[in-house]
Amino acid sequence: MITDLKETRTHLARSADLLAKLPGQVKFAQESTAFYKNFFKGIDANSVTSLEALATLPVTRKSELAGIQKAKPPFGGINAISLEKMKRVFQSPGPIHELQGLGGDNYRMARAMRAVGFKAGDLVYNTFSYHFTPGAWIMEEGAHALGCCVFPAGVGQTEMQAQTIAHLRPRAYTGTPSFLKIILERAQELGVDCSSIKVALVSGEALTPSLREWFRSKGIQVASAYATADVGLIAYESPLLATGMIVEEDVILEIIEPLGTKPVELGEVGEVVITVFDSDYPLIRFATGDLSAVDLNSLRDPSPCGRTNLRIKGWMGRVDQTTKVKGMFLYPGHVQEIAKKNPNIGKIRVVLTGSIGSEVMTLRCESLDPGGANSELLRKQISDSVRDVTKLRANVELIETNTLPADGLVIEDARSYE
Repeated sequence: MITDLKETRTHLARSADLLAKLPGQVKFAQESTAFYKNFFKGIDANSVTSLEALATLPVTRKSELAGIQKAKPPFGGINAISLEKMKRVFQSPGPIHELQGLGGDNYRMARAMRAVGFKAGDLVYNTFSYHFTPGAWIMEEGAHALGCCVFPAGVGQTEMQAQTIAHLRPRAYTGTPSFLKIILERAQELGVDCSSIKVALVSGEALTPSLREWFRSKGIQVASAYATADVGLIAYESPLLATGMIVEEDVILEIIEPLGTKPVELGEVGEVVITVFDSDYPLIRFATGDLSAVDLNSLRDPSPCGRTNLRIKGWMGRVDQTTKVKGMFLYPGHVQEIAKKNPNIGKIRVVLTGSIGSEVMTLRCESLDPGGANSELLRKQISDSVRDVTKLRANVELIETNTLPADGLVIEDARSYE
């Protein structure tokens, strides 16, 4: 049910509203943050009144945030509020630090929840991690904004998860799609009833067609939300849409040349760039590193649910070798950092196998003596450094020197996306 009239505006009305606010947001960023005061030096904010004018501004890249923050901790000067005015501070792999202001639903996730069928009074079973990263809090804030109660389940302990669902009877689920499937399969093995879950908003990994159909067979209406820790909700699915994701109402989305600055032609694949109207962390032309494209059908045809905003074709990959493993970003820089921590190895490569959510992460490391007396100790040292750097676990495979191809690849994604 659509309760926010923003979602049914004409493209013209929506564009006029966002562009009317844009000069003020650019000026606010210039005046309120140390970063944009310098980054936008010499730019007349009052002139940024169109998408063409916005496209002339420089891009702030997610891939550069760790370096920006390291030079000026903790947020690189992008923050418009001081620490005492923040609700929470998070750390995502990179490391990249994000902030949450004192307001409610800072990430605007309630819109995606409402679209999939969450409603006031629901108990939301939230299985995103509450440790370090903001995923769980992003979902929790959205649920509270809708009037829902939240159970902070977190990750792991599948038997306990199944038993808790059987006892509490939650109607709604948030987390990765693969973890929901694991819980439900474990419940079936245990003979406990988890059929109370009727709606699910998932994120952090691909919702494959086969997995979507599996949930449908269990009587669960499931949809994906595309969000990042930095800018919050970007786009979301409606259950009535066969394909594509509806762009969030309160952001300006651009699709630009990968690693460039200029917009691509409508319908072409490019890098997702987002401008948010945020008074705490005012990111402008923030390049996510994700690839997508505008669905040209959305220019003339609203979603069957009645929502009229532009739609994108969903997540279509990364501009670099960055990927996600169990909902966590894995960057090429992580691999380089692991190599620096282990000078006794040569070239290394991460190889991902298996399927989404149950993938196996293997670190292949060239060694002068892969079967030597100290090989087990070396494997443990490398394994520990993988955990320290990425917050993920990996098998470590020591191989002969000059075994890995000299192709520049440091993350090989050989997972099945069926």
